[in-house]
Amino acid sequence: MAKILLLGSGELGKEFTIAAKRIGQTVIAVDSYENAPAAQIADISEVINMLDGNALDALVEKHKPDYIVPEIEAIRTERFYEYEKQGYTVIPSAKAANFTMNRKAIRDLAANELGLKTAKYRYATSAESLKNAVSEIGMPCVVKPLMSSSGKGQSTIKTEADIEKAWKYSQEGSRGDVAEVIVEAFVNFNYEITLLTVTQRNGITLFCPPIGHRQERGDYMESWQPAPMKNEILEEAQQMAEKVTTALSGCGVWGVEFFVADDGVYFSELSPRPHDTGMVTLAKTQNFNEFELHLRAILGLPISEITQERIGSSAVILAMENSENPTYEGLEKVAASPKTDFRIFGKPTSRPFRRMGVVLTHDNLGGDISEVTEKAKNLASQIKVISE
Repeated sequence: MAKILLLGSGELGKEFTIAAKRIGQTVIAVDSYENAPAAQIADISEVINMLDGNALDALVEKHKPDYIVPEIEAIRTERFYEYEKQGYTVIPSAKAANFTMNRKAIRDLAANELGLKTAKYRYATSAESLKNAVSEIGMPCVVKPLMSSSGKGQSTIKTEADIEKAWKYSQEGSRGDVAEVIVEAFVNFNYEITLLTVTQRNGITLFCPPIGHRQERGDYMESWQPAPMKNEILEEAQQMAEKVTTALSGCGVWGVEFFVADDGVYFSELSPRPHDTGMVTLAKTQNFNEFELHLRAILGLPISEITQERIGSSAVILAMENSENPTYEGLEKVAASPKTDFRIFGKPTSRPFRRMGVVLTHDNLGGDISEVTEKAKNLASQIKVISE
């Protein structure tokens, strides 16, 4: 059986580890803190600073994994090229990990090399250059660190007074040691989707039914599958997703995000791994959830098709306080509701707006997706994370 070095052990890594253990794989879960969600169930756990290239090298040498699987952005990803030269398999590939962990690389690839439609954008490396970029882009505009996740450091600039605050917040939320930000024109979109795209080692590229989602503070609050959309719009998004994943190379699940506006589909971002909005697939909306698909693609197991089995939604459970020992109230209400499930991630500490779990709801194909989503949202709001 394969030995998988999982770099990042949050809730996505935990579900991936569950999928791996179900078919007998060995998982070494790595994170920057003890008792991370995936570390609780993996075969081995390690705690290192993954931005320390030497520590990362030592870990690879120690475990000699069959697959190196990144789950977060804050990794010294340039080391991945050397690992590939040494014969290790990086997922999806060293190129993909390096390009997608940095918004500058992936945006330039998509817009300049592949010609995909994106929002107008500029880069900034200081508060002063941010001011210049905003003047070129216009307001409102969105500022994001080149390296961050879950909306950290992301803000919208609406007035001149917002610029200094946006710069400071971007630096607080940046992951890694990259101070640069991307400034994007605000796209007046009708809705946004995540298109989970599966690239296979010896098979065709497959697409999951589109996932709609709503964000606050740059982080997703609810997601639903399928997102209602016209076939021609979906096909345009699929073509764009296949183009960019082919250019990056490698196998696995990719979370490709798009804005859908009156004038067409805009490429937004891409993650080379299962996506947080894709947790809706844990509601058994598909024949394989996104974590099972990622694992099978990594191992080279053929995936013949992805089928929609039912409609579903996910809604996040957020903490509102700092706690060293969070507990939960209201789980009984969720458990008593039909066509409902939930996950508590097992994070050892909480802080305001930290994602601690998710409520999952579903219905038969042909059901009302808005009702299912509202149900998940309401139930998630009834679960309280208590600090003790």
